[in-house]
Amino acid sequence: MTDALLNLYTDGACRGNPGYGGAGAVLVDEDGQTVATVTKFLGLCTNNVAEYAALILGLEEALKRRCRRLHIFLDSELLVKQINGAYRVKSSHLKVMMLDVRRLLSSLEGYTVEHVERGRNHVADRLANEAIDEAVMNNHDISNSKF
Repeated sequence: MTDALLNLYTDGACRGNPGYGGAGAVLVDEDGQTVATVTKFLGLCTNNVAEYAALILGLEEALKRRCRRLHIFLDSELLVKQINGAYRVKSSHLKVMMLDVRRLLSSLEGYTVEHVERGRNHVADRLANEAIDEAVMNNHDISNSKF
């Protein structure tokens, strides 16, 4: 278990809305060194689903690495406000994803969630787009994929 505070940056990308989606996450230590990166191709999904999936992916990676405290940075203001309780989650499928987010967050000893400009989230954005590019380039059966 690590007591160090790690920074988690996540981003979801979609080519269209809905469209082919990807999720990317990067864990960074307090010295700015990358601890881990993860990506996932999501198939056909919406932008909001991609953002949620990226956060879930990042939280799972942090917990797998026994991280106990996180400072989470997202460029989705909607998701930040939903996590922090300023906005309600209205969509039934996003409510299910939010339950997963809350379950994962409850495994941490402490966390903060903050909105950042896209420019400060460029690594996670690049990872999310690479997940889509790799799936398309490798001719994965993307026609039937769905998150």
